[in-house]
Amino acid sequence: MNEVLTKEAVMQVLKPIQDPELNVSIIDLGLIYNVDFQNDGKKIFIEMTLTSPGCPVGPQLMAAVHTKAAALPGVEDVEVKLVWTPKWDPKIMTSEEAKDLLGIF
Repeated sequence: MNEVLTKEAVMQVLKPIQDPELNVSIIDLGLIYNVDFQNDGKKIFIEMTLTSPGCPVGPQLMAAVHTKAAALPGVEDVEVKLVWTPKWDPKIMTSEEAKDLLGIF
C-alpha cells in the first residue's frame, strides 16, 4: 500500500534544516513557499526563497531541501526552484517561535 505524500509530510521532513546564519528552521522562517506533486507523488516540486538574494548559504540550503525531500518513500525526483516573489518578509512569513528567536515584534 502506497502512502499518499502530503505537503505537511514534506514540510515536516524539511523542518530540521536550519538557516546557519540565523539558527532557525527554514520552515519556521517561511522560506518554503510551495510544495506540489506530480506522478502520484513520485515527483515533488518545491518553491523556496532565501532571506536575501546574496545569501551565501543558498546553494547548501537548496541542496539540503533536495536531499531531504528525495529521501521520502516513493519519491523518484525532486525539483527545487529558487523564487524571489513574493519577497521574503520576516514580519509576515516567520512563525511566532521564529519571531521570538529573532526578536521581531
